[in-house]
Amino acid sequence: MTVTAQKADLAPLGFSQEDWDEVSDNPELTDEQLASLRPAAEMPAHIYALLPKRGRGRPRSEAPKVSLTLRLDPHVVEAYKATGAGWQTRMNEVLAKAIRTQA
Repeated sequence: MTVTAQKADLAPLGFSQEDWDEVSDNPELTDEQLASLRPAAEMPAHIYALLPKRGRGRPRSEAPKVSLTLRLDPHVVEAYKATGAGWQTRMNEVLAKAIRTQA
């Protein structure tokens, strides 16, 4: 977020330009101050609700893959790995195609 965007976001919260200037020039926190910090979730609910929320990681898939352990012949794995990055995806595509052709 840019400084301009931050200032604009603070206006509805009742912060003045002087308030912003004061906090933007604060010295670094001491080790003691850092040790006393608490997670944002411990803030009062009405303040925590104003914080921007960011998702973590990639968006959830509507059809997530299933992680499993599978034993394959070494030459099969080596052949797919030899095709480079994305070999697992290509293997999945071949298996999916085999299922469609058998149906």
